[in-house]
Amino acid sequence: MDLRFTPEETAFREEVRTFIRDNLPTDIRDRMRLGHGPRKEDTVRWQRILNKKGWAGMSWPKQWGGPGWSAIQKMIFLEENQVAPAPELSSFNITMIGPVLIQFGTDEQKKRFLPRAANLDDWWCQGFSEPGAGSDLASLKTAAKLEGDHYVVNGQKIWTSTAHHADWCFLLVRTNPTAAKRQEGISFLLVDMKTPGITVRPIISIDGSHHLNEVFFDDVKVPVNMRVHQENKGWDVAKFLLGNERTGIARLGKSKERVKAAKEMAHQVNANGRPLIEDAAFRQRVAQLEVDMQALEITQYRVVSAYDKAEGNGRPDPLSSVLKVKGTELLQATTELAMDVAGPMSMPVWAEELVAMNEPDDMLEAASASTGSYLFLRAASIYGGTNEIQKNILTKAVLGL
Repeated sequence: MDLRFTPEETAFREEVRTFIRDNLPTDIRDRMRLGHGPRKEDTVRWQRILNKKGWAGMSWPKQWGGPGWSAIQKMIFLEENQVAPAPELSSFNITMIGPVLIQFGTDEQKKRFLPRAANLDDWWCQGFSEPGAGSDLASLKTAAKLEGDHYVVNGQKIWTSTAHHADWCFLLVRTNPTAAKRQEGISFLLVDMKTPGITVRPIISIDGSHHLNEVFFDDVKVPVNMRVHQENKGWDVAKFLLGNERTGIARLGKSKERVKAAKEMAHQVNANGRPLIEDAAFRQRVAQLEVDMQALEITQYRVVSAYDKAEGNGRPDPLSSVLKVKGTELLQATTELAMDVAGPMSMPVWAEELVAMNEPDDMLEAASASTGSYLFLRAASIYGGTNEIQKNILTKAVLGL
């Protein structure tokens, strides 16, 4: 089954593709085409270019600085940006805290934070997971006690992505420890990361990168006007946010870009005396990935279209869990493909020997970068809600078991 787009949607795709081609800085494009992830400064530069165009708040209404795109336009933009490849918009800013503030925030919060989030003047991080409270998020223990016009926060968060870069953190805390249901005693706070009492400690990943952190809160004072929605109703906000996170977590464009790069490299790599691209088993493997990607793409458009028709009622579509499960499985499968095509070139220990064999520098760099992607994306089936938990959600909400 082929996806069929209207003439207007096809024209929009061409507009996006042309803008990215003409405006993405060459140094960022070249670096990412070799398989490297964007640096903080790359993300900031590109998001500000998009914001000047009016595209950074891609899922936001025009009233709050967004382009007012349809669900289909949003997905077209995401795919073209990922396939380019270009740095992805800061998900914490654009698909998490932005929609949360639009849905639940006060006018003061919206006016203060939304323009700065779109332009990456503030870099946000997510304070959800804790030791012992990851998939079972409702069991979190970080406490916030109301004292006058402030909450005093004590506790610990873990696996906090880019907290070492962050200016602000959106934080889940327990404000009613005696609530009959754990979900009913949680509130959602906005915390300035420069507040005294916050300590950020790095967690170095298996690929050697510093992306994750532990964050400790010791008598951290947070003004009451930095609470989003009602006290003890933070679980409603968190569910809304996670629905948005899981819809965008499939990153299908990235999988497409990685398969395309693997096919290009397969023309240059030999297997049994001929280019790997001619190997029947390899071609079958690529074909299966492309079929799976097309099936997920169709599902993705169904989910986002249905969400748009729900007119933002704040309820995440359970099928967003399908996107999370299958999308992250494809991310992992495509990095495995890239590493297998690279073969020994993906191992840095072979680099000097391969240079001596006159292998192209660009191909060696891309092959080596594939190892980092492969290792980092082992976590893709864990972050954003583990795939096992997503399957439980689907079993209950979709299959009714």
